Amino acid sequence: MNPAFSVVLLTTLIGVGQGLFLALFSSQAYTSVNVLPTQPGDYYALGALIALLFLVGGLLASFFHLGHPERAWRAAAKWRTSWLSREVIALPAVMGLITLYALVNWLGLDNDLYGLGLSGQVALTVGAAGVATTLALFLCTAMIYAAIKFLQEWASPLTVVNYFLLGTASGFTFATAYAALRAPDLVSFYGGWAIALTLAALLTRVAALFRNARIKRVSTLQTAIGVRHTHVQQRSMGMMGGAYNTREYFHGRTVAFLKSVKWFFLVLVFPVPVFLLWAGLVGEDSTLLILAFVAQYLGLLFERWFFFAQANHPQNLYYQVVG
Repeated sequence: MNPAFSVVLLTTLIGVGQGLFLALFSSQAYTSVNVLPTQPGDYYALGALIALLFLVGGLLASFFHLGHPERAWRAAAKWRTSWLSREVIALPAVMGLITLYALVNWLGLDNDLYGLGLSGQVALTVGAAGVATTLALFLCTAMIYAAIKFLQEWASPLTVVNYFLLGTASGFTFATAYAALRAPDLVSFYGGWAIALTLAALLTRVAALFRNARIKRVSTLQTAIGVRHTHVQQRSMGMMGGAYNTREYFHGRTVAFLKSVKWFFLVLVFPVPVFLLWAGLVGEDSTLLILAFVAQYLGLLFERWFFFAQANHPQNLYYQVVG
């Protein structure tokens, strides 16, 4: 497939925003039972606002992928059958709940809603709804691709797992850097989870790469042109030149270029941020923690480009070979 940079930005930015919100909520849940030191409400409010900005940035990026942005609202019409429509509904819902979460923390609302004597019950209630919606958004975004059966590189549960782990890992990495500046008591909590999630994402992403390298193709050159002969050799590209089919379904890069992108993201997304996180935690260096997020997000841009480019549309059997 030909990756659209707007979609690359959409999926990576909202992943960071979702992961950051999950990090904030998890730490607040622990503070409510005195496992972690209590933080002021404005810490969670500002963090939620930053998460919201990531989501807004992803949403704005998605509009550049639309031929008629003014008709974007129609994308939600097929929610019964379309994962894209469900994503269009889930994303604003997540943004709304994160906004409410930020407002509740900013105002310091702390009513005892359930008679449990726990602190922050209002924020935790709103946050729990936000977590459920965030998980639904992860599922909807990933299933847009995993549900396409004829794109065999995507049609796997690993697509869903990787979207969740990569987004959550990047969010926790950002939360580590954010805490280093605003809540030093939480740095080790976020940093430990960021390392664990990054390593888990490494395992599942490598598993996906191994799976995709060993795919047994359902479609062949024979099925593409309807000829059953055992030896079919293509000498020219379909249509003999550029067309929609030749532009939109193939990235136009060499195999060597794809391999270089693969190794580039494998290094930047996984070992580099893990090392920087470890070094930053040991040395209590906020600069290294910030660099860990910068490196990981840059690597995620390459990872997501590779994810789209690696998908081999069956129509390329006919349209993308030049003799």
